[in-house]
Amino acid sequence: MAKAKLALGLDIGSSAVKMIQLKEVKRRGATVFQLQSFGTKPLPPEAIVDGALMNSTAIVQAIQELIAELRIKHKEVAIGVSGHSVIIKKISLPRMSQEELDESIQWEAEQYIPFDVKDVNIDTFPLESGNDQAGQMDVLLVAAKKDMINDYTSVVAEAGLQPVVVDVDAFAVQNCFESNYDLPNGETVVLINAGASVVNINIIANGVTTFTRDVTIGGNQFTEEIQKQLNVSYDEAEALKIGGNRADADSVVPQEVERVLGSVAEQTAGEIQRSLDFYASTAADSHIAKVFLSGGTAKIPALFKTIEQRVGVPVEILNPFKNIEIDNRKFDPAYIMEMAPMAAVAVGLGLRRPGDK
Repeated sequence: MAKAKLALGLDIGSSAVKMIQLKEVKRRGATVFQLQSFGTKPLPPEAIVDGALMNSTAIVQAIQELIAELRIKHKEVAIGVSGHSVIIKKISLPRMSQEELDESIQWEAEQYIPFDVKDVNIDTFPLESGNDQAGQMDVLLVAAKKDMINDYTSVVAEAGLQPVVVDVDAFAVQNCFESNYDLPNGETVVLINAGASVVNINIIANGVTTFTRDVTIGGNQFTEEIQKQLNVSYDEAEALKIGGNRADADSVVPQEVERVLGSVAEQTAGEIQRSLDFYASTAADSHIAKVFLSGGTAKIPALFKTIEQRVGVPVEILNPFKNIEIDNRKFDPAYIMEMAPMAAVAVGLGLRRPGDK
């Protein structure tokens, strides 16, 4: 049976909607992915707050504009969710088959989820791990609030697409990472996806997720602080944040911007470090080899440097297009490189197929 075609990757972020289409090509027995289309549309501030869709109309419009501009014919789409309405926990259960797990998980989940089990969609992924003693198994429990998933899927449907996969942003980044980088055996790496309002942290040891956390802090904090401290508009603050040199930038002292960015970067890196410290206190072997940083906020140099200093581990900006073939006649390489940090979730979603778990 032929594999289903890849789904469109649609990352509905709190500051922009990103859409990507990849094509799978078999070559000399290997699978190669080619970039077919990629685009992004900014969303108005406050369109999405804490993962909740506040301005569905703007989001539908952004998606439809992307479909038109990229001339997308494909309807099946994979989307990602993150934030407070998503709970990810690693739990230990008696060894059982997938069927038994599916039957008992509702009951098991009640102990781990702060929401009513009737209000969430639950998924489980048995983890291959060394925890085989006494017939136990490690399972990754993922729960997401139904009303949030319904909000996202109905916005997508309203834009004329058919949602076939709902993933979690942290796992989409992992999917993207695994298809672009060789993970050395026995090493622990941290994937940090720093978006506008949420930072997803995913710690992978021996190729398996061992700890995930969404921290509600992100690029918006940088913008808000610049606005507040330097008394400039939202748009000016956005431009200053990523080092945009405006014609009127002479009136704003770069050192001032640096100072504000530095202090927010310290806060963000502090939050990240707290999560890593917590992980270290619970893991037997907690040595972290490397941190990979993605997300729009990864473009702020202060953040990169501060994480490296605080965590004491080399940090690399994740390139989601590293192993993906890109036709330079179709895509401007400079644009792709500039957008790369923001594309990690979209690429990870674009690697999914309809019917994937």
